[in-house]
Amino acid sequence: MKWIGALLLLGATTWIGFEIALQLNNRPKEIRQLKSALQIVEAEMVYSQSPLEEAFRVVAKQVPQPVSSFFQAVSQDLQSQAVDFPASWDKRLALFFTNVSLGDYEKEIMHQFGQTLGQHDIKQQTKHIQLAFTHLERALEEAQDNQQRYGKMVKSLGFLAGLFIILLLI
Repeated sequence: MKWIGALLLLGATTWIGFEIALQLNNRPKEIRQLKSALQIVEAEMVYSQSPLEEAFRVVAKQVPQPVSSFFQAVSQDLQSQAVDFPASWDKRLALFFTNVSLGDYEKEIMHQFGQTLGQHDIKQQTKHIQLAFTHLERALEEAQDNQQRYGKMVKSLGFLAGLFIILLLI
């Protein structure tokens, strides 16, 4: 009976290590998706001169999940005429960040971006998009560094922590 419990404990801690490693692997991918979304928003606003609702709908069709669901939800919110855009953006952003591997830094970048979106002329808006893009580029470099540095270590630590606990208990 002890051995079954030991194997379950080892399996659980190993699984936790792999889940944390998965989050480290997903973060750079999701940052890249956000960068792509910002590029599409910029293109839609500058070249097509689409309203935000239409630009977000186009983004939702062109980027993969989970980023597409965020832009789709914001687009649907904008379809209702009585919506306060910054409040809607923040509400959808909070929901979005509960389902992704992105961190607080990326959340703050997107929050600040949402506060300026639609408030300026196209030239100023392009500058704000480029600023958010630059911040996301920096976050991507950090995420890739963390992925390379800690990815394998977290998997091993999950297994080794379980093994250590088993040895202490037996």
